[in-house]
Amino acid sequence: MMSVDDDPLPTEDAFFDALVQSDVESLEGLLADDFVIVDVMRGAEVRRGPFLDVIASRQVRFVALDVVERHVRRYGESAVVVGRTAMLGDVDGEPFSAASRYTHVFARTPAGEWQLVSAQGTPIVD
Repeated sequence: MMSVDDDPLPTEDAFFDALVQSDVESLEGLLADDFVIVDVMRGAEVRRGPFLDVIASRQVRFVALDVVERHVRRYGESAVVVGRTAMLGDVDGEPFSAASRYTHVFARTPAGEWQLVSAQGTPIVD
C-alpha cells in the first residue's frame, strides 16, 4: 500500500492547477529539466522550455481541466499515471474543448520529490 509520501498524484494535481492558472513558476518546479510533452492536439513533441514559453505567453491557455479518471502504477522511484481529462481553453485565441486519455511519467528527485518527466495526450473521439 502506498503512503502519502509515495503518491505522485498531489504533484499531478499541482501540474493541472498550474496549467489552468498559467503559473509558470510552479510548473518550473514540477517539471524535470528534460521534460517532454506530446501535444494532445497535433501530436508534436514539445520540450520543457518551449512548453513553458507557450504557457507564459498564454498562447495556450486552459480555462478548465478536469480529471475524469486515473490510475497509478509505481516502479521503484518512478510512477506512471494513465487517466482521462476534459479540457477547455484556447490556442492563439481560438477556443477548444477536448476529451483526452493521457499518460504521465513521474520520477523522484534526489530530494525525494516527484517531478513530471514525460506526458502524452491522445484525443478521445466520439
